[in-house]
This record gives sequence, C-alpha cells and structure tokens, in this order.
Amino acid sequence: MTQQADLESLYSSDPAVVTVWSDIGCPWATLALHTLHAVARERGSEVVVDHRVFPLELFNSEPTPKPIIDAETVAIGAMVPELGWRMWPGPDWRYPVTTLPAMEAVQAAKAAAVGGLPASDQLDAALRLAFYGGGRCISVTSEILAVAAECPLVDEAELAGALERGTARPAIHRDLAVARGPRVQGSPHLFTAAGADVHNPGATFRWTGNPYEGGFPHFLSYSRDWAEEILDKVAPGAPTQAG
Repeated sequence: MTQQADLESLYSSDPAVVTVWSDIGCPWATLALHTLHAVARERGSEVVVDHRVFPLELFNSEPTPKPIIDAETVAIGAMVPELGWRMWPGPDWRYPVTTLPAMEAVQAAKAAAVGGLPASDQLDAALRLAFYGGGRCISVTSEILAVAAECPLVDEAELAGALERGTARPAIHRDLAVARGPRVQGSPHLFTAAGADVHNPGATFRWTGNPYEGGFPHFLSYSRDWAEEILDKVAPGAPTQAG
C-alpha cells in the first residue's frame, strides 16, 4: 500500500472534510459530533463529515454494557443538557444489543444514489438522537429505515436496497482493520487533511473506579475550543455570529 493510499484509509484527502472515527453506541463520540455541528451552525458555516467505523463490540467481543452507557449518558447529559438525552425509557429487552446495523446504514448512505456524505452525516445524527433521546432500538432494520425516513437528504428506498444487498457491510471490516492500527486511538478520533488529529477532544473526566465493577465517570469539564480550531481549517472565512 502506498503512503497516500494509507493516509486515505485513515482520513479523507479533501481539505474541507472532517473524518470522524466512532461508534454510534459511544456517548463521547456523540457529544463530539454534536459540538462540531453546533459550533459550525453558530459560525454560519457548513461542516462535511466522513464517518468511519470504530466498532466497539468487535474490538471487545461483546455488546457495549448498558450500565456503562447509562453512567456516561447521565454524566454527559448533566454537563451538556442541550443534547436532549434521557435515560433509556423502555424495557431492557428493547435495548440495542448491537450498533453495527446502524453504522452500516450510515456507510451505505455515502453512496451517491442514497445521498452522499451529507445524507450519511444527517442519518448518523438522527440515529444517535433516536437512541440517546428517543429510546429507539436502532439495532433493528425497520427502526433504522424509520429514522432514515425522517432525514430529508436520505433516499430511504435506495438505502433499504443497499441494506438488503449488504453493499456497505465490507466497509465495517475495512474500517476495523485500519482502526486496529496505531493511529486511531478510540471513539471518537477526528482527523483532517490539514493535520487535525484529536481523540475525544474537549472532555476532561476520570472514572472513579472500574466501570465493570460499579465505577462512575466524573465529568470535570468540557471545552468547545477544539471545534473552533478544526473549523478554522476546514471552513475558513465563515462569519462568526454574535451572541
């Protein structure tokens, strides 16, 4: 593999694109993406995100434990209430045991026929909100397509066909192979062609103990400065709104 091909497997060579490695089932990644988009809106600029998959359940050979996600959701939701999150409202048997189908759908949406990168990013955000805010089981294809139907940029019929054919499934495993390398440190990790390289930016926290043994995330502080720095590079010259 050439050096250029190796870099393109890690992040987009397009200087206007932010490549984000993450798992939809990672609350920290969802916080980072929310921040990136919120700051872009405040600046009156557009941000293009290329989603790459950091599949936690394949790394860990188990579903991400619900008690860990619950604890992180409380800590993050209390620090950043504008996220609109809430505790899982339904019975445990409706809780998503896997996020791979949802992440496959986000990859499938990159196809031009489905909508391209803007559609992929819109679907990713909608699936995250459906999970953390709406208590919807995004492991199920019918629920994924119902969320897609709420996304104006996504061609739901084309997406359904892509999921039936499994056209984006190999992308999960291609990303997994890259994510196992030394450059991607976890979910989330953001890169740009201009040199941005940040893992879980802005969040200062520590676990009070082993999360598998009842520890809690102590969320100490959160800064959005990192998003401003990234947007200065990928969306230069965008006006900053006062207020």
